[in-house]
Amino acid sequence: MEHDLSPATLAELRRPRPYPAVSVLTPTHRREPDNAQDRVRLRNAVATAKKRLEEDPAVSRDRRAAVSDELDRALAEIDLTHAEDGLAIFAAPGEHQVWTLSRSVPERVVLSDTFLTRNLVAAQAAERPFWVLSVAADRVKLWNGGGGRVVEEHLGGFPLDRPEEDFDPERQERIGDAPSTFRDEGTRRFLRDADSAMAKVLRAHPRPLYVTGPEPALSLFDEAGALASDAVLVPHGGLAHGSAEAVWQAIRPVLEDEARGSVEAVARELDAARGRKDFAAGVDELWESAHTGRVRLLAVEENFKVTMRDDGEHLLPASDGDLDAREDIVDEIVEQCLETGADVRFVPDGALGDVEGIAGVLRY
Repeated sequence: MEHDLSPATLAELRRPRPYPAVSVLTPTHRREPDNAQDRVRLRNAVATAKKRLEEDPAVSRDRRAAVSDELDRALAEIDLTHAEDGLAIFAAPGEHQVWTLSRSVPERVVLSDTFLTRNLVAAQAAERPFWVLSVAADRVKLWNGGGGRVVEEHLGGFPLDRPEEDFDPERQERIGDAPSTFRDEGTRRFLRDADSAMAKVLRAHPRPLYVTGPEPALSLFDEAGALASDAVLVPHGGLAHGSAEAVWQAIRPVLEDEARGSVEAVARELDAARGRKDFAAGVDELWESAHTGRVRLLAVEENFKVTMRDDGEHLLPASDGDLDAREDIVDEIVEQCLETGADVRFVPDGALGDVEGIAGVLRY
């Protein structure tokens, strides 16, 4: 199952396809007893997609069979023991993908000429993914972070291990020569190579970077390469040979401090915008502003969801059973704002005070 939505991957998902490109979305659950229903709901959603294919006169028999086969292959690949909060299946003739999401999605089946990506985009924005690079004189390890955890990542050739002929850690320990390890040219060259490898990862998958290591390693990494100036350096040794849990415990306080500062900064920007009259709030107002590219900063409370109906001019609250209801309108606003270059911040529930769940600062 896929989880990392790079710009290149998103562009590929949005590529037009011969009709029908099928998107199947369903909420999932991480824990018992809620997850007991997930398998049945997933099978029902796929069955609904097949029924929609059968009933659509624009879908030929061959194409219907091809897409149905891809849906079956996708279903067979899904391991719900690793489920998060949502699941998306994309299927078209000759291809399928399964995405696990850290943000709940509405149960939905869409037949179109592109896959439905807005829930993926909003989930990644809410998750605030990041990289952690753990450096040592003999090894550099990459971790993929987000959603309250880190896992080891093997992009870009990581982990990088220094050749034994170039480094003898046992000898360094025997003669007490560890400090000079971070002054020799071999270590400098090794960390420069790590810097170059990480730069390639960041070009393909841009996100914030945190670098952990003992102070001498961080200092040399800064001197030898170009990435440290834009990264957050976290002095903590041993993590290049450590566990994911150890890395998470080292990086978590840094993330929490940054999150508090981010929420306070958003609140200040929103307050200032009220005074300048470029403040917007509410789903209807922000939906319109997002589609005209006017939003500079969007703030969304983490669990804010609302179902709306588009009457052609405005969004109005939808009633139960409304066939035109848009359950993921918040995700649509998030994706549209990101598309037009807005800064999107997810904040804790209640952080926006008297504003109901969503607010923004306009460009004009």
